[in-house]
Amino acid sequence: MAKIMIIEDDQSISKLISENLAKWQINSYITKDFNNIIDQFNEYKPDLVLLDINLPVYDGYYWNQEIRKISKAPIIIISSRNSNMDQIMAMNMGADDFVEKPFSVDILVAKINALLRRTYDFTKNTSDVIEHNGLKLNLSSGSVEIDDNKIDLSKNEYKLLQRLLKDQGKIVTREQLLNFMWDDERFVDDNTLTVNINRLRSKIEKYGLKNYIVTKVGQGYIIP
Repeated sequence: MAKIMIIEDDQSISKLISENLAKWQINSYITKDFNNIIDQFNEYKPDLVLLDINLPVYDGYYWNQEIRKISKAPIIIISSRNSNMDQIMAMNMGADDFVEKPFSVDILVAKINALLRRTYDFTKNTSDVIEHNGLKLNLSSGSVEIDDNKIDLSKNEYKLLQRLLKDQGKIVTREQLLNFMWDDERFVDDNTLTVNINRLRSKIEKYGLKNYIVTKVGQGYIIP
C-alpha cells in the first residue's frame, strides 16, 4: 500500500486529502511539526510527498531541496501561488508536478495515482538492478555504479538514465522523454532536456564509457 506524506499547514486541507486517499486505500501522514520535516520523512519513508510552498519556519522550496538531497521520491507541489515562475522554480528544484489551489481533490488523487504508477510499476516484475555495458543502476537504492565507482546523479539525470535503459536498444524521442520527466512540459524549456542529457553523458564518460548515450539527430536518444 502506497504511503503519502502531506506537508501542508492548513489542517483542514490535509484532512480532506487524507480522507480521499483512504478511499483509494492509500495511507497518508499529516505533518504537524514543521521544524523537523526531514526527521519525519526519514521515519515515515513515503512513496510520494505533497508539499505546500507557504509553510511556517521554512517554505516548501527549501524542504523540496532538502528532500531531494536524500530521496528521489516523487514530489507534488500544492500551492495558491499560480505564477509561471513559481511552477518553473518548483520543477527546476526537483518537483514532479504542480497543483494550484483551489484544486479538485479527485484530480489531485488521479495525479497521485498516475505518478505512483509511472514511478513504481516499472520495478514490479523486474530485477532491482539493471546492468548494461559496465554500468549498474540499482532501482531500490537509486544508485548508479561503473566498475564499483558510484556516480552522483541529480534526480533528473537518474530518471533520464532509467528511462533510456528501460528501452535499451530503442530510440526514445525527445517528446517521450519530456513527457516522462515532466507532467506538463509546457513549463519546461526544451533546452533543459538537452542540458540534462549532456550532464548525464559527461558523468558517464568520465568513468570511461564513451558514447554510452547516442544522439540520433532528428529522432531522439538511444543506449545501444
